Amino acid sequence: MSGRARLTLAAWGATLMAAGAMLPLVKPATWIFTAAFVLALVSGVGTLTRRAPLARPLTLLAQLVVALLALTAIFAREQAIVWFLPGPQVFTHAAELFAAGAEDVGRYAIPAPDTEGIRLMLVGGVVAIGLLVDTLAVTFRKAAPAGLPLLALYSVAAGLSGGGAGWLWFLLAASGYLLLLLAESRDRLSAWGRVFGGAQRSGRPGTTVGSGGTAFAPARTGRRIGAVAMGVAMVVPLALPGFTGGLFGGGDGEGAGGIGKGGTISAVNPLVSLQDNLRQPEDREVLRYRTNARDTSGMYLRLVALDQFDGTSWKSSVRPIEDVPKQLPWPDGLSQRVQSTEVTSNFVASDGYEQKWLPMPYPAGRVEIDGRWRYEPAGRMLVGDDKQTTRGARYTVASLDVQPTSEQLAAAGPPPEKLRSEYTKVPNSLPADVKATALRVTKGARNDYEQAVKLQDWFAEDGGFRYDVDVESGTGVQAISRFLKDKEGFCVHFSFSMAAMARSLGIPARVAVGFMPGTTQTDGSLSVGIRDAHAWPELYFEGAGWTRFEPTPSRGSTPAYTRADTPSGTATGPAQPQQSASAQPSAAPSASESCTPQERRLGDCGAEEEVGAAASDGSGPDPLTVVLLTLGALVLLSLPLLPLLWRTRVRARRLGSAGVRGPEETAARTLAVWREINDTAWDHGVEPDESRTPRNSAARIVRLGELGGEAADAVHRVARAVEEALYAPHPRPAAGLAEEAARVRAGFHASADRRTRLRATLAPRSAARVRWALSARWSETTTSWSLKRHTLLSRVTPRFRRTPRESA
Repeated sequence: MSGRARLTLAAWGATLMAAGAMLPLVKPATWIFTAAFVLALVSGVGTLTRRAPLARPLTLLAQLVVALLALTAIFAREQAIVWFLPGPQVFTHAAELFAAGAEDVGRYAIPAPDTEGIRLMLVGGVVAIGLLVDTLAVTFRKAAPAGLPLLALYSVAAGLSGGGAGWLWFLLAASGYLLLLLAESRDRLSAWGRVFGGAQRSGRPGTTVGSGGTAFAPARTGRRIGAVAMGVAMVVPLALPGFTGGLFGGGDGEGAGGIGKGGTISAVNPLVSLQDNLRQPEDREVLRYRTNARDTSGMYLRLVALDQFDGTSWKSSVRPIEDVPKQLPWPDGLSQRVQSTEVTSNFVASDGYEQKWLPMPYPAGRVEIDGRWRYEPAGRMLVGDDKQTTRGARYTVASLDVQPTSEQLAAAGPPPEKLRSEYTKVPNSLPADVKATALRVTKGARNDYEQAVKLQDWFAEDGGFRYDVDVESGTGVQAISRFLKDKEGFCVHFSFSMAAMARSLGIPARVAVGFMPGTTQTDGSLSVGIRDAHAWPELYFEGAGWTRFEPTPSRGSTPAYTRADTPSGTATGPAQPQQSASAQPSAAPSASESCTPQERRLGDCGAEEEVGAAASDGSGPDPLTVVLLTLGALVLLSLPLLPLLWRTRVRARRLGSAGVRGPEETAARTLAVWREINDTAWDHGVEPDESRTPRNSAARIVRLGELGGEAADAVHRVARAVEEALYAPHPRPAAGLAEEAARVRAGFHASADRRTRLRATLAPRSAARVRWALSARWSETTTSWSLKRHTLLSRVTPRFRRTPRESA
């Protein structure tokens, strides 16, 4: 490998190692593979253009063009010309994605979701830094200044993560920079030709100058400087003040939001971890509560309401907050004519559940809780201030169990104009098929209520939708359009799609996020697990206020006021049995009808039933995943053993006697045994010296290896056989060469200490021949390719040259 190619590879690796500090910021972190691929393309183009060679500005221009084409093909394929050529629409789409990404950065806590905008910002930023590093370190041969963009990349990650980019990421980034410096220094030294070492300093008696050494003086000095610099760089940050706060404004948990003393809140979307919660292999309790409600099937625990839809995601508005009043205001739009009953519930949050939003039944009328909590009136939500979370919180909520009738909802008047204009907004980018589908599904409906019921029933029963928590989550307009086409998803897709379709029909709608009611325990309390996390749409009807609907099949309970067979004026139970429908914690149905997953978690099931359920609930690891992880672990474990395996294979091939025929093959086998003895000596610390004759080499091996007896005699006998094979007119076949090599190896083992023997076995020095062979092969390949290119150009170029007569 040439010095410049090695430097290019080091620049690519250093950039990715520095970018590793940003991995904790986004989940999942698959964006790093996209960045690595695009950066590899850019580095490869730089290598080719520098070989041409082109002027330095032209090299940078070619890399910029390739980066632009690659990013266009990945992020704006539909807007591009022929899928990768950028046009005006590509730049418009990129600007929209950047704006959406910047907005997501200000909204989400660590780890943020891998939205399209955030992915573009991460990949584009890493590629830009990588291009700058490649230009400085490779094109202009200035590796030291290339540390500045690498430092900037790490500093941004460290500043945003609030401690997420710890010492391990710093060590990785610093190692990448040191590798870049070492690659450049090696490239510069190679320009002066071969470097010869000085006198070897060895503890062995009889060591002479030029007999080999462990490292050249420049290499030793460079290693010492690198070690000191690494130590200083790791110690100094410990004395500096650390960054605090979350990725996007002071969060410290999964639901953190930026709350200022001035009385506003920029809400963080709790949907970030909703899909991960639903995928948990083991359900864990987050809340337990007792209530005096007679029917808990509709007692959803609401965290936050998402009331803005900008085409890329649903989010909460930035609204003023205030101190929690002793009595919360009467709910907007709720008439005294609608039947409602006050319900009191006592909650205890788990110590392992940290959330800025307080789970409460809707609408809450009074909340008794200690700590620093603030109240947001529009969404009737409580949010923690100054790092206040739900961890271990104990609180009491008095809420209203609102029971409107279908007749009351059907007769609802028009909503207030201000509310209607705010909660019916849809982005201009909403695909036409969304509204067209809504009109088709609600055809024949006489009012907003009937339209809402038709939408709910279409999603939950009639439309052929399938609940699948493994479907990729998405919150933008394209995700809704894709969901309506594929008809598979989980609660996020159902709630977002119904809310968007309701808005397209002029019905005020928003999305609520929280938990389903949970599972009733033997002591009468209700347990809410992490897999009870849920999202549902809320539609506004004048007289009833914000009203819950349930479009997600097999999850939650269908409200009584949306079922046609429910007598008017009464509140009934859920459509499915309470214990299996209203608190089902997983997407897949349980194998046992009499024992729910949460009962299994609490140990309320019998032993046989637990075993059966564990074997059939489908929540175990996927067999393919287990196989792949096992193979990956075996590969990782076998990597340190590769030198040992290679050395064993080479030794067996050299000492094998099968197929040896004739004098030429005999001479070749003699030389192979001699090389094996030299490599055995090398593995034990005696470096080879190919400038010596076999007899002098044998004497040197015996002296430096401190061999004696049979081992020393074996070395001299093989050396004489080598001289005869090389110089005798008719060499005689030598017998027992493999045994001689075995005696030499046994002699080295006997004279060496334990550490040397382990090093010779597990990490043999002679394995360097593999690197030499690969380097030689690469050099031969590049030379051959250069000759072929020159030959091809010499044949093609004259055809395009104009003769003097043609020029005249």
